Amino acid sequence: MDIRVNIKHMGKKKKPVEPRTYHLTGEPATVRELILAVAEAGAQEYNRRLKDKASQDLLKCLTRQEIEDKAETGKVSFGVVYGEKEADVKQAGENAVQCFEDGIYRIFLDDRPLEDLDEDISGQTDGMFTFVRLTMLSGRMW
Repeated sequence: MDIRVNIKHMGKKKKPVEPRTYHLTGEPATVRELILAVAEAGAQEYNRRLKDKASQDLLKCLTRQEIEDKAETGKVSFGVVYGEKEADVKQAGENAVQCFEDGIYRIFLDDRPLEDLDEDISGQTDGMFTFVRLTMLSGRMW
């Protein structure tokens, strides 16, 4: 099944919301299953890009618009995976669940926040899921 997901990065100014479609192996019934399925899809996509690394062009170039867009986010890169190690799908899922529990990101279904890992979302997967990664602030309280 395919689900529509918005990825929101708080620090981005120009394109703060990035829409994506993820193909999941089944239909998630709870928030935990949704997180595990999206983490699995993301890890598999990373591993696919890693395998395709060998077939990438030798000479890459960016257009002026691409450079300006990437400069807005603070990192200008070619999108090349430089690592050699494949992502562990199980570990990615565990990390994603732990980050949700720790408040590193929030999930919204349309405009409603999903706050409990065991919250039932079966039959609602045709809505728009929005993942918002929160930015931690540093400094003193006094």
